[in-house]
Amino acid sequence: MVTILQAEKVNLYDLESQFKLKLTNDQAFFSECRGGLPKIKDLERDILDRIKNNYLNLAKRGLLEDMVKMVVLSPLLDLAGFYLTPFYTTSERSVEIAEEDEEVVIRGKIDVLVLQSQLWVLVIESKKAGFSLEMGIPRVLSYMLASVGEDKPIFGFVTNGSNFIFLKLVKEDVPVYGLSDEFSLRRGNDLYSVLGILQRLSQVVVAW
Repeated sequence: MVTILQAEKVNLYDLESQFKLKLTNDQAFFSECRGGLPKIKDLERDILDRIKNNYLNLAKRGLLEDMVKMVVLSPLLDLAGFYLTPFYTTSERSVEIAEEDEEVVIRGKIDVLVLQSQLWVLVIESKKAGFSLEMGIPRVLSYMLASVGEDKPIFGFVTNGSNFIFLKLVKEDVPVYGLSDEFSLRRGNDLYSVLGILQRLSQVVVAW
């Protein structure tokens, strides 16, 4: 009998036990988010400061997922160049991942998919997530595991509007993933780092 799991309810234990997913703490594994980042331009800094101020002002009344996408995520993706060729962006893409014997199937929908499944972006609705990214990590990993292709790393990006984390997945005999540090819009210039990583990932993916 096939067991169907909804992606939004999957946890890391499910992925580790059913799909042999492993976490690595090797700093070199996810070098794309550590050092060598593009330098943020003055105009970009001004825009990022405005994004931060917009978010903090609107968050006083609570932000739903669509508002997070409009106020924070969309301008970040724009600054990183993800709305220009050769990138494309789509939303609400259905995905499915099955265990080898297909006794367990995970189904769900991704919020934003960028560039041929190489970068998956997930927005958590902050009022449901308790401002935590923890529930989004296994969900975006489910989508990354379902991506077509085994020869290139796949990247993920999870945000609830104020916090951000990046993921990298390498699908080989045993799928291995790594996490970036968690960044916060409320902490200093973390948005500059977030944009730098997005720009770096766009360079990496285009180079492939």
